[in-house]
Amino acid sequence: MPLFGTDGVRGLANGPLTADLALTLAQATAVVLGQGRTAEARRAAGRRITAVVARDPRVSGEFLSAAVEAGLASSGVDVLDAGVLPTPAAAFLVADRDADFGVMISASHNPAPDNGIKIFARGGVKLPDVVEQRIEAAMAGPKLQPTGGAVGRIRRYSDAEDRYLLHLLGSLPHRLDGIHVVLDCAHGAAAGVSPDAFRDAGARVTVIGADPDGMNINDGVGSTHLDSLAAAVVEHGADVGIAHDGDADRCLAVDADGNVVDGDRIMAILAIAMKERGTLKDDTLVATVMSNLGLHRAMAEHGIRVEQTAVGDRYVLERMNEGGFSLGGEQSGHVIMSDYATTGDGLLTGLHLLAEMAHRGKTLAELASVMTVYPQVLLNVKGVDRSRVATDEGVQDAVARATAQLGLSGRVLLRPSGTEPVVRVMVEAASQDDARRHADQLAAIVQERLAL
Repeated sequence: MPLFGTDGVRGLANGPLTADLALTLAQATAVVLGQGRTAEARRAAGRRITAVVARDPRVSGEFLSAAVEAGLASSGVDVLDAGVLPTPAAAFLVADRDADFGVMISASHNPAPDNGIKIFARGGVKLPDVVEQRIEAAMAGPKLQPTGGAVGRIRRYSDAEDRYLLHLLGSLPHRLDGIHVVLDCAHGAAAGVSPDAFRDAGARVTVIGADPDGMNINDGVGSTHLDSLAAAVVEHGADVGIAHDGDADRCLAVDADGNVVDGDRIMAILAIAMKERGTLKDDTLVATVMSNLGLHRAMAEHGIRVEQTAVGDRYVLERMNEGGFSLGGEQSGHVIMSDYATTGDGLLTGLHLLAEMAHRGKTLAELASVMTVYPQVLLNVKGVDRSRVATDEGVQDAVARATAQLGLSGRVLLRPSGTEPVVRVMVEAASQDDARRHADQLAAIVQERLAL
């Protein structure tokens, strides 16, 4: 298996993800990203190679960040230690400081025993696959071993949080005065900065999930556990709730009645607002194949085109970069606003969502009603040959029949897992019963035709 997954290197901390691995990975990163013509030009101009390092508050982040920083400094890279900050803050700071690269230590929405290492290139952008492969290959090669004054220095990035906060506030088209929001920080990286950002933008803020102890990140709170947020919004009579995940690159919301507003609806609201302001590039939204049919219908009604990608925010970002598009994201709450960020930013998304509420004087439920969510059923069919899902005649005939029966009121998607003998069957329809019936039928045919 390759070391890098869809979002960096991730695994059980002190299991596969050891301090030794983190140090070696950092040294290899210095070899690959600290060399080349740009790096040599910087050295010739008297500038040292610099990296920004940040982490979420899980306990293993302490020893992993120490290992990463040691690996970088021993390779002659100066380290700016930004401490506990959201992933999008780390990406922003790489660009803001004009650093050569950055490292974020987080396992996002995973439980506390896991951790991960994500690397950003110059400009705060994610690494393409080919560069990750070069770094992995460099782990087995010679390391940079400068001596004397050529070794790297490790310094605290003392104003990192303030610079990120000012960036967020400077992006807003409207203040949030008059809005009462409950923030769920998932006991994660948003706990220190998200409440300040929303307060400084003018909102009245009630906070939950903002007491990280190193082990409680994502534990019953955050964007993967919305019941606590919904209850808190209703209990406090708030206008809206915003939930982040552990590293705060996601944002999901709940309205005043505790109803969930997912990433699709958030994107619909923002896309319409951006089109009206003339900031939605080519009147196009980028979304994955898993986005609800209702999003496509809502966007069509407002003259907005939807470009589809494979599942994963990295694929959304790749298409946005290729087309120069300004908005994209996923149902799960990864929303990318490329005018202000190089990756999904849960704080940025939440602030702009509330700014739209304040600007229009409407509730979140009213704004979200622009999109009708079609019932969706997703089934995982296990123990099958996923490689044949697109070529098996019986499976494809069944998909064609279901698609014809659903017509314009539904959609069918069969998607093989990237790593397991699993095919994911997704059906959307005008009713939950229709979606379930077609999904069950397709799942049975996939099991019959592709069983191992």
